[in-house]
Amino acid sequence: MSEADTAAAAGSGLVAGLATPTLLAWMEQVAFEVTRPHLPRGHTTVGTRVNLEHLAGTPTGMRVRVRAELVAVDGRRLRFRAEAWDEVELVGRAEHERFIVDEERFARGLERKRAATTTS
Repeated sequence: MSEADTAAAAGSGLVAGLATPTLLAWMEQVAFEVTRPHLPRGHTTVGTRVNLEHLAGTPTGMRVRVRAELVAVDGRRLRFRAEAWDEVELVGRAEHERFIVDEERFARGLERKRAATTTS
């Protein structure tokens, strides 16, 4: 982990340790990557919920490994359990939910919302 990954750099605190927003982003990325090869063409997943515990600090220069496991599927809803370990200990764990979406349909919804703000 680098200086760019710290709480001070992320604006979430003043310490030079791993930022909680960075930890969250890494966990979401790993969960996304777990499902990516299994999705139909034109589909992706979007994060919708996270319950994260940041358990211990990690100094710059230390490696962090993140693991995500798909634990439940309910239609388009996917639930994950994620953990992060630095070179010494467990530093975070989370329950994370993602939804499978059609990329084009999702993009059209974003465009409709953008258009609504420009015509108001």
